[in-house]
Order: sequence, then structure tokens, then C-alpha cells
Amino acid sequence: MLVVVGVHSPKFEHEKDPDALVAAVERYGVHHPVLDDPELDMWQQYAARAWPTLAVVDPEGYVVATMAGEGHAEGLARLLDQLVAEHEAKGTLHRGDGPYVPPAEPATTLRFPGKAVALPGGNLLVSDSARHSLVELEPDGETVVRRIGAGHRGRVDGPAEAATFAEPQGLCLLPPQVAEIAGYDLVVADTVNHLLRGVRLATGEVVTVAGTGRQWRSTVDDHAHDALSVDLSSPWDLAWYDGRVIVAMAGIHQLWWFDPVKRTAGVYAGTTVEALRDGPLPDVWMAQPSGLSVAADGRRLWIADSETSAIRYVEDGALGTAVGQGLFDFGHVDGPAGQALLQHPLGVCALPDGSVLVADTYNGAVRRYDPATGLVGTVADGLAEPSDLVLTDDGAVLVVESAAHRLTQVAPGALTATGATTVAGPRHRTERRPTDLAPGEVTLDVVFTPAPGQKLDETYGPSTRLVVSASPPELLLDGAGTGTELSRRLVIDGTVPGGVLQVTAQAATCDADAEHAACHLTRQDWGVPVRVVDGAPARLPLVLRGLDT
Repeated sequence: MLVVVGVHSPKFEHEKDPDALVAAVERYGVHHPVLDDPELDMWQQYAARAWPTLAVVDPEGYVVATMAGEGHAEGLARLLDQLVAEHEAKGTLHRGDGPYVPPAEPATTLRFPGKAVALPGGNLLVSDSARHSLVELEPDGETVVRRIGAGHRGRVDGPAEAATFAEPQGLCLLPPQVAEIAGYDLVVADTVNHLLRGVRLATGEVVTVAGTGRQWRSTVDDHAHDALSVDLSSPWDLAWYDGRVIVAMAGIHQLWWFDPVKRTAGVYAGTTVEALRDGPLPDVWMAQPSGLSVAADGRRLWIADSETSAIRYVEDGALGTAVGQGLFDFGHVDGPAGQALLQHPLGVCALPDGSVLVADTYNGAVRRYDPATGLVGTVADGLAEPSDLVLTDDGAVLVVESAAHRLTQVAPGALTATGATTVAGPRHRTERRPTDLAPGEVTLDVVFTPAPGQKLDETYGPSTRLVVSASPPELLLDGAGTGTELSRRLVIDGTVPGGVLQVTAQAATCDADAEHAACHLTRQDWGVPVRVVDGAPARLPLVLRGLDT
């Protein structure tokens, strides 16, 4: 039998808390044992270089493959078929049932709620993520009015009691005139289904409005595409901005747009590189954007960029950063925004006075950033993984306290400029082991081997693509940009001590010699920390397929 063992090697401090790990296992319905690796011992022993990394161990105890990143289902399935046949023939394969027994689910109204929105009339709608449904509550935030969704994982459209979702998150009410044309009032980010769903609030009827259900593995430009023809990737939050629904596409580190009237969609901001870089929207870097909120005057779109522990904003066609320093700097520090630190925020809420509240998830806090003063303060703490904030019609602020399975109201006095406290908590920096490279000419080799029975395919253009950039940009004197060869000459500036090489590679393959060939796209992103050292190697190999041969 196949035995799956998860190894939890945390990046953030909060993720080192064993209680947080237990909650995460329950939240995502993990049905296999999970080893807690808070000091990254197993990470080092298996030479992991990315979250996630998969290691395949055969029945005789040998590591036969490693795979970094996501999207390896096809290659993994082929490898398992091969191993089953091989070890069944050798007599080393043992079949049987696993020992896992899931814990009893507590009797709470909500189960790991994700996002919430205030409905016309004062009620609240909450995405009950772990129960794969939406829950309408009375203004008290506790009394259930109705549920939309059958309560189990699926992707079925239809009436409220029959429709199904998969870990829904963000919710966005459409302007009334847009809703009338579209035929539904609310858009839902159906995260694990990689879909957007429309909900008619009068009846609770659900319809799919964007996405194919396949996870994104290719390139989509910023032009308009039929919304039902594009592949999405973990849409996490939604907001009505710039005359469209803006989608926080956490899975590929971008913002997308969706037009419910024209039924079209496309890329709004970002290159898919996972990092922090501001600038014109097509060129920016983000890292798992997970929360959106529009300023009261409609000019600015606030973004919780969770993996960079940053609060960022879109205004006048550009992306800026208000709070946050990058992928590996985080903590709980208030004060001037340039020095303040957050820890994996998932939600934001723009207030009428121009300030913005932040669901600082891994710090268990609500923070407030005031652009007028440039200061960050703590409004509330001691919360259990707050994931969103909602401003009600009467001016109250409710927190979606996800790991406590409830909504909690923020004390009104804490929302004023004098109500926030100043916390000088710890600063953390996660250090990744750098790769030493020689200054001058270096060869970047992305090693790709098609899966057994497949060949490179150029039906829709070049079969391979390689994108290279650096942070800081000065690290690369030559070699940045996009090309079709998986090997490239780079020139490293010897006066720059180090930085991060951002590499994105993809390869298109199809089944060989098959009448109805299935085609596949393998894609991988790397952020490789580099230290420039005289006498170091002048070659950087990266494995795209992930199956070590």
C-alpha cells in the first residue's frame, strides 16, 4: 500500500506552535500522519529546497525520487504505477489499510471560517471553509439564518441545499446594476476547486462563472478571455474595484480580473514570480495575495500579501508596499511603517478615515496602518488565526477568528488613532542556505526529462520556456529575461555579495505515439539564494521534472 507521511517544516514562528499544527491538520482534512519538524532537521536530511518538496521512498527504503513545488500529479502517478509493478514482482510490496482514524468534529456553528461580507439589511455571510459551504448569520454574528451548500466537498451547481464547494474563501457583492445583468448577486472564490461561483441571494442558487476546474499551469495574458475557458489557481479573495471583480490569485502570486457582464477574465497584476517588487502592474512580484479591500473613495485597493508578510496597494496603475520587507522578514513590531513587521496576514479592511485594518493571522492580532501618520499599531491581540475583517453598516468591525470557529467584535475604542497600542515584539528572519556561485560567467541548466511515454510538444509554440530575474537586479549583468532554451549563460556581478535568482521554467509534453494523445505542462518556480564567492561553481543545475534519474 502507499503510505503518506507529512513532514511539517515551518517557515513562520507561528507554524512552530504544535497546537497551530494540529489545527492546520484538522482545517485541511489531512488523513495521514504528520511529523512535526520545527527545527528543519528532516528538511536538511532530505535536502529540501522548496515548500512543498515530495520525496518518494520505495518499499526497500530507498529514496527513488524528489519533487519540488506543485503540479507533479501526472509524474507521481506514473512513478507509483512503475514501483507497484516492480515491487509486486519482487515480493516486497505489502498491501493493507492505513492506521489513520480522524478525530471527532466539534459541534460548532462554523468550522475554520475564511472570509465574511455584510449583506444588505444587516445580515452577514461567512465562507464556512472546512464545511465547504456559506453560512448566513443574523447581525449578532451567531444566529444561523440559512446555509448555502450541501456541506461536503464538491463542485456541483444548483439549488442552495444541493450545490457544493471546496474550501470557499473570498466573497464579493456585485453592484446592483451589475448583478441584475449578470443574474447573480455575489461572487465566491471557490478556492480548492479553482473556480469562481455566482450566488443568487434570493434563492441561494449557485452557478459556476469562471474557471475550468483545472489548476493553472500555463500563461494567460492581460487580454480578455472567456471566463469559463481559463484555468485559475487557488483564488483566495475578491473585491469590486476599477469596474471589475479583482481576484487575489494566491496560487500563482497574481491579481486577476473578472467581468461578470462580459463574462471575461484576464491577468490584472503580477508576473507569477513569488517575491516582493513594486512598480507598474504587469511587472510586479507578489507572494500569495490573500486579502483585498477597497478604500472608501474607491481609489486604492489594499492587499494582504501573506507570504511576504506585507500590506500593499494598487493605485493609478501601480503597486506599492505600505508595510513589509520581503519573504523572510516577519514579526510583531509596531511603529513607523518602514520598520514595522507583520506575520502572514490574510485579511485587510479599509476604514472610512483612510486607515486600514489588518488581520495579522500568525500574530493572532488585528493591526492598524494609518497612511496619514505612517504608523502601525496593534488594535487587538490574543486572537486565534484571524483571517478577515468586515465593517458593518453600523460601523462595527467583526473579525473572522478562523481557528476559534467564530466571529468576534473589535472593541470600538480600539479603532481610534489613540486606541491602538504599540507592540515592540520579536523580529524574525528565516535564512535559507545560499548557493555559492562564482562571479562572472555562470551556466544555468534546467534539467528536464519527459515522463515515460511522453515527448516534447510544439503544437502551440515552443515546447520550453525559461524566465530569469534577480533581486537585487544588479546581481545579474547579463542573462535576465525570457527565452525558449532551458540552458542559459548568466553573468554574475562580482561586486554584489549576493541576492536571489528568480527562475521560472516550463515544458510542454504530449503522449508519444498515441491516437488521442494527452498533453501536459510542467512548470516550476525557484527563488535561489545566491552568495557570490571566488572559486565557487560556475554552473547552477535545477531539476524541472523533479523525478531524479
